[in-house]
Formats: sequence, C-alpha cells, structure tokens
Amino acid sequence: MPNTLNQKIEPIIGLEIHIELQTKSKMFCSCPADHFGKEPNNQTCPVCLGLPGALPVPNQKAIEWTVLAGLALDSEIPLFSKFDRKNYFYPDLPKGYQISQYDLPLAEKGKWKMSRGAGSRSAGDNGKWIRIKRVHLEEDTAKLIHQFGMENGKWKMENKNYTLIDFNRSGVPLMEIVTEPDLCSAEEAKIFLQKLQQLVRYLAISEADMEKGQMRCEPTINLKISKNRKLFFTPLVEVKNINSFRFVQKAIDYEINRQREEFERTGLEKQPGSKTTRGWDEEKQITVLQREKEEAEDYRYFPEPDIPPIRWTKAQISNLQSQISELPDQKIKRLMKRYGLSAYQAEILTQTKEEADYFERACEIAGVVPFKEIANVIVNKRIKIEKLSSSELIKTLAKGKKQRPILGEELDEAIDEVLKENSTAISDFKKGKTAAIEFLVGQVARRTKGQADPNQTRKLLLEKLL
Repeated sequence: MPNTLNQKIEPIIGLEIHIELQTKSKMFCSCPADHFGKEPNNQTCPVCLGLPGALPVPNQKAIEWTVLAGLALDSEIPLFSKFDRKNYFYPDLPKGYQISQYDLPLAEKGKWKMSRGAGSRSAGDNGKWIRIKRVHLEEDTAKLIHQFGMENGKWKMENKNYTLIDFNRSGVPLMEIVTEPDLCSAEEAKIFLQKLQQLVRYLAISEADMEKGQMRCEPTINLKISKNRKLFFTPLVEVKNINSFRFVQKAIDYEINRQREEFERTGLEKQPGSKTTRGWDEEKQITVLQREKEEAEDYRYFPEPDIPPIRWTKAQISNLQSQISELPDQKIKRLMKRYGLSAYQAEILTQTKEEADYFERACEIAGVVPFKEIANVIVNKRIKIEKLSSSELIKTLAKGKKQRPILGEELDEAIDEVLKENSTAISDFKKGKTAAIEFLVGQVARRTKGQADPNQTRKLLLEKLL
C-alpha cells in the first residue's frame, strides 16, 4: 500500500470461510444434503424444520471430514470437543438457535503455507504462513429469497416487497475455517481462498463452488496506519454477501480505500469490542452498511444438551491422518522431481487431482514421447481429459516419431560419461535446480545421436543422482 499524506498504511485481513460438506445426508437428520437447484422446501423433516420434540443425531462422516480438513491445515485436534447452541432470532433459523461449536472446536491452532497461485510461474515453499485459528462444524441455515414488487410484469404479493424461505439448505453440514488476521492484501486473500478450495477438493469433502453457495467468505478488514511516529487502527469491518473470488478481491480493495478515506476525513479509530457489518453490492461495486456486529457473548452460547460430547483417541486421529493422500503442494514437488517439470507446469497440472492423475497415466505409457512434451500439450492446449483418454493422447503424440532403441549397457555407459563431464549440473540438481536433469538428458541424447529414449535416460539419471 503506497504512502498517502506521509502515512504508511498496512491492511490487516482475516477470513471466515464457510464450506458445505458434500455428505449424502444433512448434519443432524437423514434428509438429502444436496439442495442446489431442488424444488424449494422439498427436502425437509421435523429435525431440520425445528419442530417441537425433534432430536438431532450427528452425522459422523461430517465430523470426520472436518477433522481431516483440520489435519490438512496442520491443526491440533483436541481429544474432547462438543456442540453448542448459538442463540439468535432470524427467519432462517426455525429453532431460534443454530447448533454450532464455541469454545471446543474440532480443530484449532493450525497453520498453512501458501503458494503464490497458478500462473505465477512459482510454486511450493515460496509463500507465507497463514495461521488457522479454528476449524469447526455447524448446521447451515435456511435460504432467504428476497422479492421486490413486480417481476417480469407478474403479480407479486400485491406489489409489496417480501421474503420467501427455502428450508432445503437448513441443516446441511457447514464447516467453518477461521484464519488469524495474517493476510495483507486483496490479492493474497483471493489466492488463499483459491488454494483452500483446491485443498478441500483434493480431500474430496466438498466441491466448494462459490457460485452455488458451497463456499462463502466473510473477510474482516481494518488498516494499521503509521503517521507522525504514531500508530492508528481503523474500525473493524466484516464484509458479507460475496459469491466469487473476483468479488472477494474487489470488495476488500474497495473497503481498504473506503477506510483510508474515512480515516483521513474523520480520524475514526477502532474501539474495543466493536465491529461493523457491511454488505457487498455487486451491482454498484461498493460495500454498504448493514448493522453493528454482535459479539460472541450476545449469542448466549451454551452446550447443546441433546448431543453428547465428542471424545477421540490418539489412534482414531492417527487413522484419520493416514486417510489423507498426497496434497497439492506435495504433488507439485514430486512432479517436478520425477518428470523434470517446471514449477509453472507442475502447478497448472495439479490444479485438479483428476488432471494430475491423467498426466501421470499418460507418462506411464509415454514410450518415445518425452514427459515434458506431454505436460506442455496438456498445459498449453488445455486437453479436455474427459473426452480424450491418456492412451489416445499418447498415440497422437507418438505419430511420426521413430522408436528409439533402449541401448542397455551402452546407454548406461553414455550416462556415466555425461555425469563425469558435467559436475556443475550434478551440483545444481542436488541444490534443488530440477531443470539440470533436462540438461543432462540432452547431453545423453547428443552423445547417443538421438538413439536414447529420453524417459529411460531420465529414469536412469535420477537413479544415479538420488
């Protein structure tokens, strides 16, 4: 943030992210959890409608998936947790309270190292640490649909404004991830959300589609202003009603500028326990005042009496940890090392687990086709993997290429000679410069006059160097 009027301005941004888990049933009842696009109020029962006498039964899968997410975010998993009632009155809460978690969440004190995002031509360990305050589980609320007078010339409740309620979403498992205020720009917040979406998709616990409401973000923003050797902090503002990564970035940028201008005009500072809620107006591209934010004590939390506490053993946590397969950043490093890919190629190929698996299946049957050529075709031509199988891709790429015989001992000798002559490249490789392996593959090809299989050469080189 540039200096303005001899001021140094630093944005302070924390995120609250809600993610709907893609379980088959809702959080506390057996109604279907897949509610998007369904006939309104067609997937309800006495439990999710909050009718008297209905008792909640927790969804075990949703609880385990929330712990999986906590483990993937390097969080501590307390061996004792519980559900609480969060009391407030609003039309989307049929019970008058929401079953959530307050002081004993399923996961807490996590941390996550961000990479800079696909397209940055850099990946892996070059990001910053973002602290994760907590990961907890709750039930989603009903969906409010606001109608305003006439619509397309049709009669609308005597032309009065009104609100409809769809309870299909009520009770869907909702995981909330709360970060510490460690983000310092709108772009950083956007990248964090994109990488978080990728993470939960790799875990196969949610599609996290923002446009469908499966992932929602509420950033809390204020500014640290250094002026005349004094520090000032602008009032905290939470922004709601954001439904895309692009609008997250726009809303935060707008709010940073609004707060800067307000401070320059009024000198207004943050007050203890005070937070304002503003909504993002997509049409006008501005934030608008909604209400003064209630604090936790205003919700009158107390333990949920109808649900027993959750107790884990260390063996259960270890079993859940073992279920986490290779995550995106781990996969990026492995693809770079194993196939000689650039950071940019590896990050694009790992945007989805399906595309990464497609690439590796193609490499298994590559034959005369170099791994980097496969990667380039997938990355640059954006192959539709659901329409072209990996074997069909390899057949297409192999056309016109002469089969290079595997030279056996002759190849092994050529590789040894190249290694003797290129100590600098070996040193570079061992320092982590994976591009050095491609240089060595080229030197072997040159020595064998193109008769060496590049994939076999790369494999033997790696065996000798690792």
